[in-house]
Amino acid sequence: MEFKERNRLGNHEDANLTRILSASVTALKRVCGDYDIEQDEEFKELVFERSRYVYNDALEYFNDNFLTEINSLSVDKVLETMTLEDGEENA
Repeated sequence: MEFKERNRLGNHEDANLTRILSASVTALKRVCGDYDIEQDEEFKELVFERSRYVYNDALEYFNDNFLTEINSLSVDKVLETMTLEDGEENA
């Protein structure tokens, strides 16, 4: 698992890490939009960072420390949606 390798974690917490990663994907999709973690490296990076904060019991600091990245992904998703909608109207 990429997250475990990056954070030098062993195999003893697989179920816990899976729950943390899943919750991070869900939480960030709610805020940033529907990104595919396998296709978007910026979103994956943010998921990993949020998961690291959760794992280290420091989630309360995540939003403040990554506000720029969260906002950037959110704005990108809104602009992408608007572009798609404009394309449909002009078709």
